[in-house]
Amino acid sequence: MEKSKHHHHEETEHDHCGCHGHCHEHHHEHHHEHEHSLREQLVKIVVTVVLLIAAVLIEKHTALTTWQLLLVYLVPYLLVGFDTLKEAAEGLAHGEAFNEHFLMSVATIGALCIGFLPGAETQFPEAVFVMLFFQIGELFEGYAEGKSRDSIAHLMDIRPDTANVIREGNTLTVSPDEVGVGETIVIRPGEKVPLDGVILEGATALNTVALTGESVPREAAVGDEVISGCVNISGAVKVRTTKSFGESTVSKIIRLVEDAGEHKSKSETFISRFARVYTPVVVLAAIALALLPPLFSGHFATAFPVWLYRALLFLVVSCPCALVISVPLTFFGGIGGASRNGILVKGANFMDILAKVDTVVFDKTGTLTHGQFAVEAVHPETLDERQLLHLAAHVEHFSTHPVGAALRDAFPDEATDGCKVSDVEEIAGHGVSAIVDGKRVCVGNAKMMEAVGATWHDCHLTGTVIHVAVDGVYAGHIVINDKVKSDSAEAVSQLRELGVRRTVMLTGDREEVAKDVAGRLSLSEYHAGLLPTEKVDYVERFLREKPDGAFLAFVGDGINDAPVLARADVGIAMGGLGSDAAIEAADVVLMDDKPSKIASAIRIARRTLRIARQNVAFAIGVKVAVLLFAAVGLATMWMAVFADVGVTVLAVLNAMRALKR
Repeated sequence: MEKSKHHHHEETEHDHCGCHGHCHEHHHEHHHEHEHSLREQLVKIVVTVVLLIAAVLIEKHTALTTWQLLLVYLVPYLLVGFDTLKEAAEGLAHGEAFNEHFLMSVATIGALCIGFLPGAETQFPEAVFVMLFFQIGELFEGYAEGKSRDSIAHLMDIRPDTANVIREGNTLTVSPDEVGVGETIVIRPGEKVPLDGVILEGATALNTVALTGESVPREAAVGDEVISGCVNISGAVKVRTTKSFGESTVSKIIRLVEDAGEHKSKSETFISRFARVYTPVVVLAAIALALLPPLFSGHFATAFPVWLYRALLFLVVSCPCALVISVPLTFFGGIGGASRNGILVKGANFMDILAKVDTVVFDKTGTLTHGQFAVEAVHPETLDERQLLHLAAHVEHFSTHPVGAALRDAFPDEATDGCKVSDVEEIAGHGVSAIVDGKRVCVGNAKMMEAVGATWHDCHLTGTVIHVAVDGVYAGHIVINDKVKSDSAEAVSQLRELGVRRTVMLTGDREEVAKDVAGRLSLSEYHAGLLPTEKVDYVERFLREKPDGAFLAFVGDGINDAPVLARADVGIAMGGLGSDAAIEAADVVLMDDKPSKIASAIRIARRTLRIARQNVAFAIGVKVAVLLFAAVGLATMWMAVFADVGVTVLAVLNAMRALKR
């Protein structure tokens, strides 16, 4: 465990030095180094077993003195226990005496020495066995940690190794971090997308499963964005890069995942606090157990070896390996399991919080809705539907407003119909007017209709209503709306099933639009017409209102959501199309923009916590039972070893369950 902690630190130092080009190599190195050390450990264990059997045979068939036997057993003991003794010594040197290595060392050295006491049996094989089992426990831990690292490393599979860049007419294969922003790269079928960019030519389907967990390929054509880490499936495309490699989606995700281990969960810090108090208490209790009963018995010389043996057993049993190993592993596994579902949790502490969320606050646009406007209805007065759309699309052709884009999308063939458009003027707060084939066409809101003297009327549908007047006469209106995501309603009902008490929507949109969306999704409340700072104020208020021990999650996707994401107990960002600022500020990132993933994240977090709690209860239960046996002299060294190692192995296997989808 101490070892694995050091690994974490080494890794994160690599991360922060900004050498992301080499990260991939680090990862591979780390992986090989990990496998190598596991193999070494395994070899050591096997050789120790052989040497131990030899030592037992020597003891049986020869009449060696106790000292000579000690030397025979020291060979396997030192072989298997050297690392543990070294860690214990280093701990002492750093003033951190009380770790599990120290406990193991004291217990085994005690077992080696006990045979020299008058009237006591030698315990040499037991001493070697305790060390041996401790190493087997460490081996299991290493293997399990490697497994959960691999499940996070499957995210590393998204890291592209090369990019094909076009320079001076030639295609060169270079490392992705050598490609600048604005260069053109070619991505052939079957290759990973190395950098974020926009398609210049070609069309294809992208497999986004590694990023989003979504199995259906995403279609992409000229003008569409592509995200690094996807796999190009069907066609070759040329892409103009929009971000450098260090800033691209892939690098960010990998950085997030590698840093996830840094944010310790409350339960994990509980373990380290626990060890600091627990170990000295156990050591003092063992000393008391060895000295006090013999002193009071009146036969110190004969009683001392018996009680010393019990005290040593007490030490072996009390070693909190199972706890120290299994709890961090469970969280690590939970983070790995979530990442397989396209949910990135940036640290174990957020697992704790997710499991206890009772208020979920949503941003509307881009979170519950697609954030892309589309024409929902066309209500003409004097023209037919097609003509009305046609005129509006012409007038709005050059508008940068999302409304203009929605109208252009609804009438795509306006460019080829040969109409003459001139004198386009945009009137702020009103709309746009232009001359189309000699007629003055005004497209805008009610204020604009009044300005040109057209008698307009409102629409019964909710949404953004765009009125059209031709030469001052009202021609009808078009209703534009932001589409609600298909799984938003399901997301809200799932949260309710999970016992989330309050679901709130905060939006900068108009009251009636907000009311319509909140009604369709059956949210418990909504607040409309808010500025980003007002969203923060509302979240502050909800934070004050929630019960103790419950937490608030905020879900958003835009740049303006970053302050709120950072303020909430747990900020959840929509990662697929969300802004970088939001993803940076959030604690959990949903890679495929599906709000229903929020419920999945809560479920995974609750399951992870449940497994961690089972491990704690099981480990402490078995410990206490064997400690009581040891104190009254009913336990043997073997029971002590089982209590320690058996529990650890079972707890590790239980922790591995957290990895499952």
